[in-house]
Amino acid sequence: MLRLLTPDFFVPSIYDVDLDALRRRGIRGLIIDLDNTLATRDEDVPTDRLRRWLATARANGFRICIVSNNLERRVQGFARACGVPAVHAATKPRRRAFLRALDLIGVAPAEAAVIGDQLFTDVFGGKRLGMIAVLVVPLPGREFIGTRFVRIVERWVLRKVLRLEPRQGGRQR
Repeated sequence: MLRLLTPDFFVPSIYDVDLDALRRRGIRGLIIDLDNTLATRDEDVPTDRLRRWLATARANGFRICIVSNNLERRVQGFARACGVPAVHAATKPRRRAFLRALDLIGVAPAEAAVIGDQLFTDVFGGKRLGMIAVLVVPLPGREFIGTRFVRIVERWVLRKVLRLEPRQGGRQR
């Protein structure tokens, strides 16, 4: 069980994801969480920095899909502004949304990495299907009360599975 909660990479933000390392591992698709990974819950449009990062990822051959538990209006609007497909109301960590995202970008689970800020939704959901998992530190901002509770449990689990050894360029397992 802990294997499914152990990210392959642990980085400070989406901007610190080592795209070259992912490509060397045969990754062609990126399944990315929206809230607290790409943007705060209050941001309705991508920042210029995020647009540049997405453009760089696409220029390097990555296919991208946003997968979020949030509602259609929020997710599809943001994804449209980014120029990428999305799956809303995903009920992560359930498999269905991840499989739908893989289908939308045309890659197999072994060719995809999931990038997100939560162990129990993003990392667990992706690892169940055999994807590489990249955990990012959540962006600051307001969160649902339930998410705040989950963060406490996640910190405890992170200490157990990662031993939180800082390494330059992120933690790779």
